Parts: sequence; C-alpha cells; structure tokens
Amino acid sequence: MLHDPDPLLCQALAADLSAASFTALALKEAWGAPAGDAISRGLRGPAERALGDRDDDLAVLARLFVLGRAQPAASLSRALPSVGADGLVALGLATQHEAAVTPVAALRPQSYADAMGAGEWWIASDLNEAALGGPLPEEHVLGVGRASLTLTALQLPTPAVRGLDVGAGCGIQALRARRNVDNIIATDISERALWFTRLNALINGIDSIETRSGSLFEPVVGETFDRVVSNPPFVITPRSAEVPAYEYRDGGMVGDDLVAAFVAGVGEHLAPGGVAQLLGNWETRDGIDGLDRVREWVQSSAVPLDAWIVERESVEPLAYAELWIRDGGTLPGTARFAALIDAWLDDFASRKVSAVGFGYLLLRRPSSGSPTLTRYEKLHQSLSGDSLGAHLAKALETHDRLSALDTEGLAESFFVVAPDVTEARHHMPGEEDPTVIELRQGGGFGRSVNVDSGLAALVGACDGDLPAGVLIDAIAQLLDVDAAALRADLLPRVRELATMGFLDLNSP
Repeated sequence: MLHDPDPLLCQALAADLSAASFTALALKEAWGAPAGDAISRGLRGPAERALGDRDDDLAVLARLFVLGRAQPAASLSRALPSVGADGLVALGLATQHEAAVTPVAALRPQSYADAMGAGEWWIASDLNEAALGGPLPEEHVLGVGRASLTLTALQLPTPAVRGLDVGAGCGIQALRARRNVDNIIATDISERALWFTRLNALINGIDSIETRSGSLFEPVVGETFDRVVSNPPFVITPRSAEVPAYEYRDGGMVGDDLVAAFVAGVGEHLAPGGVAQLLGNWETRDGIDGLDRVREWVQSSAVPLDAWIVERESVEPLAYAELWIRDGGTLPGTARFAALIDAWLDDFASRKVSAVGFGYLLLRRPSSGSPTLTRYEKLHQSLSGDSLGAHLAKALETHDRLSALDTEGLAESFFVVAPDVTEARHHMPGEEDPTVIELRQGGGFGRSVNVDSGLAALVGACDGDLPAGVLIDAIAQLLDVDAAALRADLLPRVRELATMGFLDLNSP
C-alpha cells in the first residue's frame, strides 16, 4: 500500500540533491553525451565505465537513481546526509538489506526552459527495463520521455487560473502547467502514478496540484478549466490476452478510440476561451486519411471547438508495432517478439489500417460565437527542438486579431517580417529571374513556403511603415498589373503568412 510522501522528507531530499549538485549538466559531464544517450536506449554499461571507481556523492547518486544499481548504505548516508538510507526507504524510493540500499524507483534531474526562464526539476518514476533486467510490469509509471518533453514544449506560456492534467503519469505535465496556471487537478487511473505526481510536486516545492483517481474526465464531472493538458495512454494496442496492457500507454480501448473519446468529451470541460492540448495517434482506415478522421471527431463534439491539429509523422503498421513492442522491453529475435508482431498486425488488419499518424492536438472553446480556427496540417519536417508553446500562443493571438478584420481592415493593417524568416531564390543556370522563391522559418514549425514574385516583393517591403494595401498597390504599379486583382490574390495569403508566423501584425 502506498503512503503519502512525507513533505519534510521530500524537502530534505531536495536539499541533499542540490548540495550534491545532482543536475543534468553534472551527469552529462560525469559520463559524457554518448553514454547519456545510451542510457535512454537502455544501455548502462558506457555510463558505468565512465564513472569507473568514483565514490563521490554525484557518482553514488547517479548509480542509485539513474542506473538503478544498489549502493552501500554508508555512501548514501554521506551523499544524502539529511535523508539517509532510512529516509529513502520511508519515502518508498529504496529498500535496504543489511549494508546495501537498492532503488525501487528512478529519480532524475530534468532541465526545462520557457518564457519565464530556465530551471530544473527532479522527477521520480519507476525503474526502466535496463534497471529491472527485463520487460516492464504492466503497472509501470513512465519517467520523462520524448513524448513528455514534446508536450511540455507545446504548452502555452500564457497565464490561466484552473488547469487539468488528464493521465498525469509521473506528473511532468502538471509541473510544467503549474508555471502558468494557478491551480492544477491531475488525474490518472493509476494510484501509483498519482503517488509519483504528489511526490514530485513535494520534492520540487510546487504547491496547488491536486490529484484525483479516474479515467478521462470521470474525476471532474461538471467542472470546467481554462487549460487542459494530456499525454494520454494513446498507444494503439491489440485487445488480446497475450499482449501486455501497460497502464502508462494503453487506455484499454480499441484502436484510436481513446483519443476520439478525449476530443468528444473535452469541450464540456473547457471554460469559454479555454484551451486543451494533447498528443495522440490516429489511424488511416480503409482509405480514409487519419487527419480526416480527426476532423470528424472534432466536428462531432457537442461543444463547437476551434481546432489546430498537426500530424508530425506517419508510419506503417509493422514499424508501429515494432516500436511499441521494443518500448515494453521485448527484444527482436525472440518467439515472444514474433508473436506480439502477429497480434499487432492482426489487430490493424481487422480495421483495414494502412498507417498510423502521430501528432499534436490543440482544441479551444470559443469565448463567444462560432469556431473560427480550423487547421489540419501534415508537418513531417524536423524541428529545431525549441519551445513551440510561445509560437502557438502568438499564432492564436494573431489568428484572433485577423479574424476580426474584413478584407479592407486587413489592407489597412501594418506588418513586419518576423526576425527568423529568410528568403532563398533558386535560378536555372543563365537565367536572370528565379524559378523558385522560398521563404523559410527559423523558429516555430520550421515551415518553408514557395511564393511568387508579387508576394515576395510584399513580404520584403513589410517593415511596419506602410499598410499592406498601400504596398500592394505600389507593387501592382511596378509589375504593371491590376491593383484590385493583386489585392484579391495577395491579401488572403498575407493572412495565412501572418498566422503561420512569417509576418508580425503591427500597430501603425
């Protein structure tokens, strides 16, 4: 039975970890970037070789909490003088047998940076398959993975009062949301996950995070929120007895029904103007594209919603199955791996699935009136890794400002080229005029768009001094074309470039 973590012990542990310089940078310097990357792939050997026979406090804590190795109680008492081995046992992070302390949970430093600044958390979770020496148990509580970091980067950095984290896991999204949201309710079907959420909040000194047990929106019936965030258990898993049902990734539904259920239910839990952000998978079924199916989910919501859906990648069923079977700790080349592959492929075949998409969903309940935002995009290019939250927030603000403008109002607006935008021109050998003019975005989604000479001239002239309509009229005169026709052509594209972040909408 899990006991609530002792706040004083958590505070003492944080002080000890800080004094020992148990940070992401210190670990990277201790064993090097390649060994750190190997740990994320389940390989501990390179890090252990790099640490060698070091017995300083950082090395002891790294072996215990990151590599999952038992450590001498005396060494731990030195590294954690306020907590000691007894305190770790009392917190449920370790067990002790004679002179050896064995971890039962991982505890890793996790750096973050957002519009409010940079910092670091310590995040506790269950031990991974490398530390366990085999496949994960179904009740495993995942630590901070790539998907977790993706969603933390996507979270809007704008202030809000009430927030909801659905499927909290170890609590990383709740911690991130709390930086901008006054009060958070974190839910999960796993009591152990909620225990880790409470533990991590206490270790990091973060208040106003309440935990509730239950599936999807069951724990918050009748309540509304300004911000909803979720990294739900969206992984598509065969409903078969021989396939492990990992709580951290499997919501117990068929195919992509869990994401569909979230989209269908979130609207009634959003306050006017409230925004929900989540990650998800969607299937391309029987020739119907996955994004088109997501569009149907949004349109069927009882509460009309603005929607901005981005598909970041799409994989065929075999690659999808291999990815998640490996994720559970089952290795290729075994009979077990082959049997699981068959189960996944049979499941996909039963629904005529030809591809699985992964991406981001941003849903918003309009403050008033009908939805105005409808974007369904496939952006499979690589990203810089910078935070997208600020980009999304600015795009929403720009969209709302532009939605209030008719064509004449847009023509009277002032624009400035965003500072991360560059232009590339491609010429055929010997030709003076370019065959392709390309605008490239250095931040945001790293978009690249081809433009014609008229739009390129307009973008190049956008310095905030003259309104768009006046610039277009001047360009029409230079090109010797009809000004009204050029306005009709360019103004809708200016609206789109501004929404995407290529142009900043300025006040005169």
